[in-house]
Amino acid sequence: MPVTKIIPLSTALGWVQDDQTVALGGMTLYRRPVGFVRALLQQKTRPQNLTLLTFTAGLESDMLVGTGVVTCTRTCYFGLEIFGLAPMFTAAASNGQINIIEESEFSLAAGLRAKMGGVGFMPGRAWLGTEMLTIRPDVKTMTDPYTGETVVAFPAIGCDVAVIHVLKADKQGNAILGGNPTIDVELSLVAQTVILTAEEVVDKLPSPIDLPGLTVSGVVHLPQGAWPTSCYPLYPLDGEEILRYIAACHAGELETYIKDG
Repeated sequence: MPVTKIIPLSTALGWVQDDQTVALGGMTLYRRPVGFVRALLQQKTRPQNLTLLTFTAGLESDMLVGTGVVTCTRTCYFGLEIFGLAPMFTAAASNGQINIIEESEFSLAAGLRAKMGGVGFMPGRAWLGTEMLTIRPDVKTMTDPYTGETVVAFPAIGCDVAVIHVLKADKQGNAILGGNPTIDVELSLVAQTVILTAEEVVDKLPSPIDLPGLTVSGVVHLPQGAWPTSCYPLYPLDGEEILRYIAACHAGELETYIKDG
């Protein structure tokens, strides 16, 4: 019989260590691993000096920045969509308290593809004629050996841990994402450790699956694990709760919000 990958939440939390690059799945206010992040921050000892990697950063990412466990971010967007700015990130960025590695949709996609391909970079025309190459001097240009054109060599991007919330998973780590897959499959392929939090865990999933379990390290059964962000088609985002979070941040009560949540 296959070995089960079902683990308790406490075990998964222990896989996030100081100085790691941690990737979060989902997008903005959709299918974010909020439950995992809240549990991570409710621990007596929190990990420190994390780099946050995510396609777009939302409420759960704001919690990580606000509590000081994330000191560097890599994302092309950080905010709460219709609810406005992410309060803790905005304050940290304005005060110079966090290192921001500027990214775009293409640079993230190209970096992940390079990592998946086992090469150091992925070429593309994005950023040419913009100030991004000045902002990111670590990103180099090169001459295409076949056309002679100048292209940008986007460096490979990997991570130590990826945390992805899914609708349904089986005991071997195969999962159904339920609609918008964002870059969750790619994150699962570049991460050293892959943690799934799942609304439901079953013995066997119907085909087709969205995320293969081969690279998954552990599955945590965590119903409502995306709340107050949405988890289509199971539940919508909770706008009132997001407003309560914003109010708590502006009142200097983020720690109380995390503790009582």
